[in-house]
Amino acid sequence: MDERLRILEETYRGAMPQLKFDSAFELLVAVILSAQCTDKRVNQVTQVLFPIANTPEKILQLGQSRLEEIIRPCGLSRSKSKHIIGTAQALLDDYGGEVPSEFDELIKLPGVGRKTANVVTSVAFKTPAIAVDTHVFRLANRLKLAEGKTPLEVELGLQKIIPRDKWSDAHHWLIWHGREVCKARNPKCSACPLAKVCPSSTA
Repeated sequence: MDERLRILEETYRGAMPQLKFDSAFELLVAVILSAQCTDKRVNQVTQVLFPIANTPEKILQLGQSRLEEIIRPCGLSRSKSKHIIGTAQALLDDYGGEVPSEFDELIKLPGVGRKTANVVTSVAFKTPAIAVDTHVFRLANRLKLAEGKTPLEVELGLQKIIPRDKWSDAHHWLIWHGREVCKARNPKCSACPLAKVCPSSTA
């Protein structure tokens, strides 16, 4: 395996998602909420939301205006509430109220793009996948693991360099490294375990 990946694995082995959930549906809702929002804030909101609405039926009973009010701290509450309501309805109409495990079915749901579908298939259903969020996109380009101008280009590039059985784990290594060390502004190059092998390092 590539030396950059080997160091990431050694440093972040066992890294897990920060989002808190108890079902595939809760995870799906949490990931939709996480767009342009921190996982910490999402967890604060779902602590309020999930005890009263953690199934498609209960989300629809809650209604869009009440849902929008609860999720407002996550930002983009109008579009996110619309997507969550639409997804809940689609799950009941087309999937017997269950979250589908197949990527191609997930991306048919309102507000579910490649990143969200990849997170759900990877985390909830243990299918190898690489979800490209802002951290993964930034690090893949900085480390030159997979250079690309779009998340899809980066996703396909990472799939080539990372062994398939490590796709899901590598997604978490990159996210944690992006959060803790390789930040968007002022990356901590002097404290980075990858400094000697990173082509963008200033250390």
